Amino acid sequence: MDSKELLSLSERYLMATYRRYPLVVVRGDGSRVWDAEGREYLDFVSGLAVCNLGHSHPGVVEALKDQASRLLHISNLYHIEPQIRLAQVLCNHSFADRVFFCNSGAEANEGAIKLVRKYFHDRGEGRYRIITAHGSFHGRTLATLTATGQERFHRGFEPLPDGFDYVPFNDVEALEGAIGPETAAVMLEPIQGEGGVNLPSPDYLREVRSLCEREGILLILDEVQTGIGRTGRLFACEHYGVEPDVMTLAKGLGGGVPIGAVLAREEVAKAFTPGSHASTFGGNPLSTRAGLAVMEAVLEGGFLKRVEEMGTYLMEGLEALRGTFGFIKEVRGKGLMVGMELTVSGGAVVEACLERGLLINCTAEKVLRFLPPLTVSREEVDRMLCILEEALSVSRMGVEG
Repeated sequence: MDSKELLSLSERYLMATYRRYPLVVVRGDGSRVWDAEGREYLDFVSGLAVCNLGHSHPGVVEALKDQASRLLHISNLYHIEPQIRLAQVLCNHSFADRVFFCNSGAEANEGAIKLVRKYFHDRGEGRYRIITAHGSFHGRTLATLTATGQERFHRGFEPLPDGFDYVPFNDVEALEGAIGPETAAVMLEPIQGEGGVNLPSPDYLREVRSLCEREGILLILDEVQTGIGRTGRLFACEHYGVEPDVMTLAKGLGGGVPIGAVLAREEVAKAFTPGSHASTFGGNPLSTRAGLAVMEAVLEGGFLKRVEEMGTYLMEGLEALRGTFGFIKEVRGKGLMVGMELTVSGGAVVEACLERGLLINCTAEKVLRFLPPLTVSREEVDRMLCILEEALSVSRMGVEG
């Protein structure tokens, strides 16, 4: 089928939950993808930070082929070898003592919320409320969209579950003022992704960590988008010298295969006992084998250093464009998670890039978000910048016209 036929079928049979671009992607390799007619695109979205190693990474593909020929699924009634091995790797390279596997970032955050509530329940304390930040995004389940500090995601799903309070991101005083006798935890993205690639001040997360310790509450870090090397460190919290009590992962962990994970310290993790939480597909042989292949590649010597270097190179290129186009307000980010904030809507820029063979994303209406594969080359960054400059020129004519 060609794209026209496929788009017609999509319109006919799929629920209209996405504003999709008129593009049917059928193949990918590294930082490139192709549509049904064979046209090539440079991908600086990478599945919204999912394909951290690029499309069809050989190590991930071979791991999937081998595992698929051995065992696809057996359920958590039994022990699963790649699940055990992936949990060990994650614990050995983080603060955590134990891991719970699920299938997505939303499920991971849902699990973290349940874990925190269960922890305080078992202690006989009436703490259950969780403080999150304005501009945050934590998922689409009923609890995680309520945790999300953006009202646009709440509309139409009321009444929302009780138990969440919101404060401005990067404001410790506001956070301290929101803590009450029922507060159980603070839940933050180290860098807000969907909210517009918003970075904390250098001391913010450390101050939050100290505040949580002083108040006897837990710190949950949502590293669904920032984790697994995206910012040039294995976890973004490493930039700020902070360790949480609970951390959530997904997106880049599976290299394109759905997987989520809740990591926790032993004291907190033991609140999950047999029957208290579960997932039929969570930690299945296929997804955890993919996760092992991803972790092996990301932990290879020099990989994360190169991500930092490429992130610097990308940001320098974007900063150079800021000097040319007056409607570019700011360039910000860490590693290969970068945002370019405009003073105008970014939708037209995204469409102009698409027409020229480049995939980028716009979030928070005015922030162009760049999430290329962590394996992206300098040549690919240069090509992206050339296309983006053309697209920005078209947009400038629209703004000035």
